[in-house]
Amino acid sequence: MLRPDYPVTTERLLLRPFTPGDLDALNSFQSRADVARYLYWGPRSRAESAAALAKRVHSSTLTKEGQFLAVAVELAATGQLIGDLNLEWLSSEHRQGEIGFVFHPDHHGKGLAAEATTELLRLGFEELGLHRIIGRCDGRNEASAALMERLGMRREAHLKENEIVKGEWTDELVYAMLEDEWKDRG
Repeated sequence: MLRPDYPVTTERLLLRPFTPGDLDALNSFQSRADVARYLYWGPRSRAESAAALAKRVHSSTLTKEGQFLAVAVELAATGQLIGDLNLEWLSSEHRQGEIGFVFHPDHHGKGLAAEATTELLRLGFEELGLHRIIGRCDGRNEASAALMERLGMRREAHLKENEIVKGEWTDELVYAMLEDEWKDRG
């Protein structure tokens, strides 16, 4: 079980549960074609973002496998919502999880995604007790692949044309980190 002691703070960020008041900020990046380009969903309308937010508002803890933890990322200095993190509990028996992340493009290239996602890995390994955490992305998504590599995750697979996404065959990259690798990172 994972019940983070919110807010989780980093040098520049606050990680906290989503609230209904996050709709405008969440839609400000979920509605963008450049954000949705490599995701399974297209640019979201306000109503679609509201539906996604409703699920996130009720996903601030993990009590059993199959659930996902949704974490809002805000700038500590301004309170602005800039990102959306997910940690899915894939298996309690095998102690496995999967991370996901989406950030507003105005905040790319500043190390904020790495700062936030490092905390998500910490929650998974140190508080939930996971043995292995994976991350997946579209093979064309160089920024997400680079982020996972910067986090110390290793590329385990490059699946060629394994899915049809938005009407075209796409490759998928699979990254992973083990609990021992988390403990040993420099």
